[in-house]
Amino acid sequence: MYLSCCVWALTANPEEVLSDMRSLGFRRIDIRPDFLMEGNAHSLQEKYALGVSSVAASFGVPEDAALESTDAHARRRGLAHIEDVVKQCAALGGKVVYLVPGKDDSPATLSRYADSLGQAAEDAAKHGVRLCIEHFPGTALPTASATLDFIDAIDHPNLGLLFDIGHVQMSGEDPAEIIRAAGSRLDYVHLDDNDGRGDLHWALLDGVLTTESLRETFSALQEIGYNGAVSLELSPLLDDPYNALERSRQIAIDCGSDYALEP
Repeated sequence: MYLSCCVWALTANPEEVLSDMRSLGFRRIDIRPDFLMEGNAHSLQEKYALGVSSVAASFGVPEDAALESTDAHARRRGLAHIEDVVKQCAALGGKVVYLVPGKDDSPATLSRYADSLGQAAEDAAKHGVRLCIEHFPGTALPTASATLDFIDAIDHPNLGLLFDIGHVQMSGEDPAEIIRAAGSRLDYVHLDDNDGRGDLHWALLDGVLTTESLRETFSALQEIGYNGAVSLELSPLLDDPYNALERSRQIAIDCGSDYALEP
């Protein structure tokens, strides 16, 4: 497994963000679809030697697009958006595109969402990109366990889970237990901290996350043979986001050093 970082923790222009990511010691980053223009994409690889781990497809969605909509046109637009993001991810050498669920948890809405996800996962597989769902408190899939059940029901080999340790702190689930339950369905990991109630994206160990819990998380990841990204996802609203990333990166390296985490 290897360390990555969500670029939206920093709010400068893309060129400065890329420079900061490299100066912090990161080799891989997570981006949103609109982060890189053509020139920045060249800088990413040639100037800063940064690789892309994933692209967050829930950003930049057209207003008339929704995978769970009753309108077939809106669903098609949603699928087209996902495909565009998947192509961008593949072109940048990334392996994962992920989505955040909507808020409507009615059976009919979730059924439409599931159908669209199955098609999107099939399309993504053609480009060598995995599609993931991120469990998210306050959405139709608020817990990691419910999200795993949903993924199981869709039963597509190219659809998996994005595990967010801050979100399981909010939902009261045990990180290591969820990771073991996910097994081969786990495709991505976000690390952040909070107070156990809000999705605050604090630096690691600044909230309820403990060194013991973080080590147990890495141990569970190693146990299931996880070899994907472990990505820091911090808030740009922190007093000093750069320092928060610097501290969190070192904490992750220290806690993951015994469990095959590559910086």
